[in-house]
Amino acid sequence: MARGVLSFPLTSFHDDGTLDPDGFRAHVAAQIATGPGAVFPACGTGEFFSLDEDEYRQVVTIAVEEAGGRVPVVAGTGYGWAQAVRFARIAEEAGADALLVLPHYLVAAPQDGLVAQLEQIAARTRLPLIAYQRGQVAFGVDAFQRVAAIDGVIGLKDGHSDLDRLQRLTLAAPEDFLFFNGASTAEIQARAYASVGVPAYSSAVHAFAPEIANAFFAALRDGDDKAVAKLLRDFYVPLVELRDRVPGYAVSLVKAAARLRGRPVGPVRAPLTDPSDADLANLRLLLTTGLDLVGAAL
Repeated sequence: MARGVLSFPLTSFHDDGTLDPDGFRAHVAAQIATGPGAVFPACGTGEFFSLDEDEYRQVVTIAVEEAGGRVPVVAGTGYGWAQAVRFARIAEEAGADALLVLPHYLVAAPQDGLVAQLEQIAARTRLPLIAYQRGQVAFGVDAFQRVAAIDGVIGLKDGHSDLDRLQRLTLAAPEDFLFFNGASTAEIQARAYASVGVPAYSSAVHAFAPEIANAFFAALRDGDDKAVAKLLRDFYVPLVELRDRVPGYAVSLVKAAARLRGRPVGPVRAPLTDPSDADLANLRLLLTTGLDLVGAAL
């Protein structure tokens, strides 16, 4: 998965908020055509939290069909372990290759509970699991070692960006354990994550501008520090500044940018809100700038 950007496709909705399977199929097919390292449907960027079980089944099934075995399909699952297992079984039936276990719902929990959550899910699915530490989920070294020893747990996605803690986890991990940079707008911290042995990262930008995401990935891989710095300075940092204006823009702006490029992804579902007209105008200018940097057009 470190050989290409990790794609987290958007879930397409009609204007009335209902699922748009045809729009999603077109979107995920376009994502796969750009050569990502893996596809992660129905995760955070894909608004997993707003999908019912039937919608989830359709989304994962379509992603598996469009991937056609060319790239791994890692479906999101989450909430408490009992509900996570219901989604896991649907993903199994749909043909997913693995599961990303999103942070559980709402409650804070001790380290023993975080381990038990993954134990319960792993015991009830055949699919490999990637744990996701973010928000209220943060593993200490001891708990992480117990997680890594669970049969079926193959990786950890990190969204905390605590590089001291993450370095300790990578040093304590089994040799073949997978790590992923899951920070919001992960490119901002990609060099820092790589320095502690975590080169693979998810890219929300890939969902609307794979040209930019792939150009950044190539520059980072090739050690082109000048190109990396220019993309960060002129596109990624301003994008983060715009993203941080409103809660939920980490998804809403991505969907809005995809719509600006004619992608059939539709609006976000409540409680998220679509960007204001002023922010949408700023997003259009920023997107045009980013595409110009890599020789592409809106």
